Amino acid sequence: MRGKNLVGRIRGSVTAAVGAAAALSTMGLAGAQPAAAQSATAEASAVAAGQACTAADLGKRHPFIKTSEVTPTVTHFKGWYVTQGTTGSHSVTTSTQTTISVSVGLNANIQGSFAVEALGSVGAALGLNVQVDYSSTSSVSDTVNWSFYQPGYYGVYKGTKKVTGTYGSLNCNRVQQNDGRWALKWIEGADTGTYTTYTALEEGAVRCEDKVPANSIMAKAQGLLDCGSPAAATKHPAGPVPSAKADQAKHDADSAATAAQAAQSMKATQAAKPAPRAALDCRPGAYKIDVPGKPLNWSAPLLANDGIRLRESTFFSAHLDNWRLCNVTETNGVIEASLWNWGNGGCATVPADIANQEQAYLTTAACGEDDLQRFYIYRDVPGSSKIGVQNKYTGSMMGHDRYADGELIRQYSSGRQDGTGTYTMTAV
Repeated sequence: MRGKNLVGRIRGSVTAAVGAAAALSTMGLAGAQPAAAQSATAEASAVAAGQACTAADLGKRHPFIKTSEVTPTVTHFKGWYVTQGTTGSHSVTTSTQTTISVSVGLNANIQGSFAVEALGSVGAALGLNVQVDYSSTSSVSDTVNWSFYQPGYYGVYKGTKKVTGTYGSLNCNRVQQNDGRWALKWIEGADTGTYTTYTALEEGAVRCEDKVPANSIMAKAQGLLDCGSPAAATKHPAGPVPSAKADQAKHDADSAATAAQAAQSMKATQAAKPAPRAALDCRPGAYKIDVPGKPLNWSAPLLANDGIRLRESTFFSAHLDNWRLCNVTETNGVIEASLWNWGNGGCATVPADIANQEQAYLTTAACGEDDLQRFYIYRDVPGSSKIGVQNKYTGSMMGHDRYADGELIRQYSSGRQDGTGTYTMTAV
């Protein structure tokens, strides 16, 4: 009802529908979880740490949710005064209070299946219907149409439940069992990251004297009113009323967003200009990274603006298909290394300017202190030379779209689900 304890209304294709607070603060039923989230969640539920995997899974990964935090957040707000004789319906133009954008790791556009699967897992774990495609609350209309039945000082708002946390990566790798034998199993990989998403927008109006559920969106909106101040007690003309608390909260949110953008920009700049490396400590021997049972293998580019492609080794390959493992470390059975090319002297890397893109191509560059040039290598059981390759910075798996001469090696957030991200590391 719209009375003393005013409640919000639900708008949007997905909603939060858990907890007594949500039940009190919403009018409308939760919609069905988006199909993309359902399929991603179903796929994720079929994979768990310790389960068996196959060599075709070496080039794949799946997310698992490590931590989650749900925070009621006001996205739009306006203080509004209703006088005797001005009750009834009003169309209130609110101001943006804070903006929430969906992101997973480096990917703010939710291009790849890994991000969709991660957000689907978040929704399933929390019982919330969350955004699983890229979206932002700033794109939502800020006008609230509301009927006021009593005079008073109101906060008119739109808000949502912001969902943040961290995720990990499940990768297929060899594991030595208690009896000494080896098996392929899904393990917790080295890749981790953060995510942000949100539930459907709720809108409503609340007064200082209304009793509202603690830690609800309405309570957050009520906290932006200057309740108890002399200004709140003063009679105002009907219409908008400035709120010092809301202004301060917006200033704080804007400052935090600016700081986050500056940090991301600095990170991107550092990635684009890796520190030069004095020398590489490379293991003896060289390898071809080839497609199992077939002649095509990774071949480094001759031209700086080209990428690593599938090529057949010939007399004229000039060592462009020979790779060495350098500055190698190993943690929990997973190798981390730089891939140095014998032919052009560069290190394999994802270009910094497209590193956040699904299917960004792999190339080589001057070797440097740069996580874009570091790769995790997941291995088959001893006796097999099959591997999967993952970029340390982006978390994406390496693969190719089709088996063809000249096909670029690219990154895929979840790997190639048809198994074409599994390669063979053959000593030469």
